Amino acid sequence: MKTILNIVWLVLCGFWMFLGYLVAGLVLCVTIIGIPFGIAAFRIGAYALWPFGRTAVDRQGAGAGSLVGNVLWVILAGWWLALGHVFTGIALCITIIGIPLGLANFKLIPLSLMPLGKEIVPTDQAFATTRW
Repeated sequence: MKTILNIVWLVLCGFWMFLGYLVAGLVLCVTIIGIPFGIAAFRIGAYALWPFGRTAVDRQGAGAGSLVGNVLWVILAGWWLALGHVFTGIALCITIIGIPLGLANFKLIPLSLMPLGKEIVPTDQAFATTRW
C-alpha cells in the first residue's frame, strides 16, 4: 500500500515539491554559509518525493545551533516551501481520493518550516527507537 500511495503522490505533487526543494537547495548552496541549509533542503526534498513509509524524528544532540539555524531557515526558504505544501494540500483535498495525500502534505509543513535537528528514518525504525 505504501508503494501505491508513493506512486500516486509522486505523480500528483511529490515531483513538484521535490523541484521546489531542489531549487531552494541550489540557491542556498551558492554561499559557503548556506551549504548546511542547502543540504537540509535536499534531504527533505528526497523525503517529499517519496514520503510514505518514512517519518521525521528529532535528532539526538540537536541543540541551540539547530534552533538558530531553523530561525534562519524560516526566513530564507522555509515559509516558501511551507506555502507550497499548504496550497498543494488544499488542492489535493478537493477530491475524495486526494484527501489522504492532502493530509500528508499538511504533515510536511512543520518539517518544511524547521528541518534542522530532524532526521528522516523508516517508519518501523522510528517506532523501535522511540523512548517512552
